[in-house]
Amino acid sequence: MSNETYVTIIGTMTADAELRFTPSGAGVANFSVATNARKFNKQTNEWEKKPPKFWRCQAWNQGKALLAENVANVLKKGDTVVVYGELETREYVTKEGEKRSADELRVEGIGKDLRWHQAYANDVPATTQPAAQGGWGNQPANADGWGNTQEPSF
Repeated sequence: MSNETYVTIIGTMTADAELRFTPSGAGVANFSVATNARKFNKQTNEWEKKPPKFWRCQAWNQGKALLAENVANVLKKGDTVVVYGELETREYVTKEGEKRSADELRVEGIGKDLRWHQAYANDVPATTQPAAQGGWGNQPANADGWGNTQEPSF
């Protein structure tokens, strides 16, 4: 595991992922994520946007893990995502014979950034404030963490 650089980026999907399959049947989803860094300027006391950076990403299916297909089926253009993966530099030669390199991210994990997306869990709306009795949610004070009421034992 030497010479591997793993990074986490938070950004926006610039387009729907393109899903394709290699001749051997391995699935790969290609997509790009734009990140917009901001920097606080102490002189103006305001946030300033830096130029966006576009990250080319590849998510591969691995055995029974269908990462590429899940990316293509779940994530769409405009989704804010958190991407974790290995940073790779690909070298190539242009039609004019010039040597170039491009950074790409081989995705290990990806998901929607839930700060910007509504999360649905079994169609139960999220609770934003503690209930009047006994902590979060609509549980009685003598309920355990699973919503089961417990009689006090003496």
